[in-house]
Amino acid sequence: MSSSRPLSASLADGAAPEALAELVAIVDRLRDPEGGCPWDLAQTHASLIPYVLEEAHEVADAIRRGDDDHLADELGDLLLQVVLHARIASEAGRFDLATVARTIAAKLVRRHPHVFDPAAERAADPEAVRRSWEAIKAAERQERQRTAAGPDAPPEAASPLSDRLAEKVRGQPALAGAMTISRKAAAAGFEWDDIEGVWAKVQEEWDELREAVASGDRAHAQEELGDVLFTLVNVARWCGLDPEEGLAGTNRRFLDRFSRVEAALGGDLGGRGIAELEGHWRAAKAQIRAEQDPGPRPPQEGPAAGCS
Repeated sequence: MSSSRPLSASLADGAAPEALAELVAIVDRLRDPEGGCPWDLAQTHASLIPYVLEEAHEVADAIRRGDDDHLADELGDLLLQVVLHARIASEAGRFDLATVARTIAAKLVRRHPHVFDPAAERAADPEAVRRSWEAIKAAERQERQRTAAGPDAPPEAASPLSDRLAEKVRGQPALAGAMTISRKAAAAGFEWDDIEGVWAKVQEEWDELREAVASGDRAHAQEELGDVLFTLVNVARWCGLDPEEGLAGTNRRFLDRFSRVEAALGGDLGGRGIAELEGHWRAAKAQIRAEQDPGPRPPQEGPAAGCS
C-alpha cells in the first residue's frame, strides 16, 4: 500500500518499529514464567478488562484537556494493554501481535476502497465515507453469518436492527451505548413527533423513579433510574448535545468547586452544616466565574438553541 504523504521522521528512521519492539520485549520479560513479574503472570484477558476500560477513559480525558504530554503517556498505557493481551493469546497459541496488526491493516484497506482501490468511486465527504463503511460492515457481518452456518444452511434474513445494535453497543460505556441505540432507533422511525414529546417522557420517567424510590424496591428503582437516564440521552440527541462530554464536564467542574470548598475549610468538612457548605460552594462558583470571565455569551444557533 502506498501513500502520497511523506513518512514522519520516527517512521522513516525506524524509531517507531524499534520502540514497539522494545515494548514487546519488555512485556515478554514480564510474562516470563522463570523470572517475570508475579502480577503480570497472574493476568488473564478477563482480569485485564477493567484496566483496558480505565486506560481508554484516561486517553479521552487527556484529549479533552488538550494535554499532549498526558495524551502520549496515556496512549502508551493503552498500547501496553494491546501488547499484553496479544502476549497472553500468543502463549495459548491463539494469535499474536502480528495477527492483531495485520487484521486491522486489512480491515482499514477493505473499508476504505475510496482510498486504496483505484477503481472505486471517490468519497465526496465524511458522510459518504460513513455510509460506505456501514455498508461494508453489513456485508462482512452477513458473510461471517454464512460462514458460521455452513454451506448447507438455508439462507437467513438480515439481522434485525435490535440484533445489530446489541452487537454494536456491547463494548461501549452505557451512556455512549444509549446514544447509539437512540440514534439508530430514531433513524428507523422509532421517534417522537417533536421535542415536547421527549420532555413529557422525561417527566413521566422522573415521576416513576420517585415512586419506585419511595416504595423501597431497590431493583425497581434501579430500573427506573436507567429509564430516566436513557430518556435524557434522547433529549441530548434532539438538542445536538453529547451526554458523555456533558457529564465529563460536570465531573470536572464539581471537583474544581469541591477542592475550593475544602481549601476554604482547611481540608476538614466534618461537622459542617449544609448551609455553611452551600455558602462556600456558591463562593467557589463565583470565584471560578470571575477567573474565567468570558463575558456575555452570544445566542446559540442551530438545534441546541431550541432543540426543535
